[in-house]
Amino acid sequence: MQVAGIAAAMAGGDVVGFGIGGDEARGPAEWFGGIFDYARGHGLRLTAHAGESAGPESVWQALEIGAERIGHGIRAIEDPVLVRHLADHGIPLEISISSNVRTGVVPDLAAHPVRKLYDAGVPITLNTDDPGIFQTSLCAEYAIAARHFGFGESQLREIAANGFRYAFGPCATMAR
Repeated sequence: MQVAGIAAAMAGGDVVGFGIGGDEARGPAEWFGGIFDYARGHGLRLTAHAGESAGPESVWQALEIGAERIGHGIRAIEDPVLVRHLADHGIPLEISISSNVRTGVVPDLAAHPVRKLYDAGVPITLNTDDPGIFQTSLCAEYAIAARHFGFGESQLREIAANGFRYAFGPCATMAR
């Protein structure tokens, strides 16, 4: 709540969003509903880390407390109703392929559901998570998407555009 208070005090300037992250099994989104209500009430946009180490139920919980974007979210693939909901409502997943493999939430690239999620119509963005820890870059993540998952140039452009489409920043900031 202290961090939400600081973010709320800075809302309207360079601070436009609030999010939760970490081990969603040991700190489920439902614990943060009141804090999300507070942040939303102060004009902040909301994102939550969910559906990485915990299953699709953690994504549902994040959506229930008002998350507009889902950090990781790859385990959503285990629930066809959730996948359809994400696609139908344009709720993006912030996917970090290398991070998911290195943390062991997927055993290898072949098991990563990024392509299945994309093909199901779920909006995705590609991300690095923490490039220093996971020894990757955004360019490397796009190369993995192309090389291992068969994303073509137009699809990669669409995914890159999603980074702007689903960003919480004001239009003027995004244009800069």
